[in-house]
Amino acid sequence: MDRTDIAHALKLPVFEKGWVWLVGGGPGDPGLITALGLHALAQADFVLYDALIDETLLTLTKPGAGLIFAGKRAGMRSCKQSDISAMLVDLAKQQKRVLRLKGGDPFVFGRGGEEAGALAKAGIPFRIVPGITAGIGGLAYAGIPVTHRDTNSAVTFITGHDADGKLPQLNWAGLAAGSPTLVLYMARKHAGEIAAALIAAGRRPDEPAAIVANAARPQQSVVVTTLAQMGDAAAASPAVAIIVIGENVKLRGELDWLTRAAAELSPG
Repeated sequence: MDRTDIAHALKLPVFEKGWVWLVGGGPGDPGLITALGLHALAQADFVLYDALIDETLLTLTKPGAGLIFAGKRAGMRSCKQSDISAMLVDLAKQQKRVLRLKGGDPFVFGRGGEEAGALAKAGIPFRIVPGITAGIGGLAYAGIPVTHRDTNSAVTFITGHDADGKLPQLNWAGLAAGSPTLVLYMARKHAGEIAAALIAAGRRPDEPAAIVANAARPQQSVVVTTLAQMGDAAAASPAVAIIVIGENVKLRGELDWLTRAAAELSPG
C-alpha cells in the first residue's frame, strides 16, 4: 500500500493551495511523525523546518518543493519569530501549500500558537497537525513512563526559560507540592537554579531525576541522577535535553527497552 492508498484509506484531508499546515515532526526518530504529517510532506510546495527535526523527513517531500530552514535555538543566532510568521503568510498569499515542520508538537513550547495567531490575523486558513512531544516520546525512548500508577497520577510540563532566556517566574513552591513528576523543556541552563528552588520548597534532595539528551536519536544519552545533583548533570550534558524529576525515573532500570534492543541487534 503506497501513500496515496493510505491517504484514501484513512480519509486524510486534501492539502489545499493557500493553506498553512503546522505539523509536529515528533522527537528525534523520524518514524514518529504521524500519518497526517507524512501526507502533508508529500503535498507541500514549501516546507519551513525547525532545527530539531530529523532532516531525513525532508527527503519525503515532493520533487521541487522549496525547503527553508526556519529554526530557533535559545542562546543562538536564529530566525526571528516575526520573520517566520511573515514568510508563512506571504507564501500562503501566493497560493502555495505551506508546511511548517516543527520538532515535537507545535503547541507544546513550540511557538505554534504564535504562528497560528499570526495566520489567523492575516486571514490565512491553517491546520494544526499534532506531534509526539519530547516530554512524552523522549522519555519513552529512555524507558521512563511519564505516568505510572505506582509512582504518579499527575505530571507537569515546564519550560526552563522565558521569552528572554531567563528563569521563568513560576510558583515553584506550588509546583513542588502539587505535581509528583515534573518534566522540564529547555532547562539545561537553569537546571541548578530550578533544583535549588524545588529543594527549598520541600522536594527531597535525593529525589530521582534524569537528563535525556538527544532524545529518540541514535546518539541519545541518559544520565540518572538526583535533584541535588541535577544542575551539574545537566551542565555536562549535550544542549538538546529533556529533564524529568520524580519517582517514575526509577522505572528506567526495568523498562530501558532501547538499550536492550540495541544489544540484541548488535553483531555477535
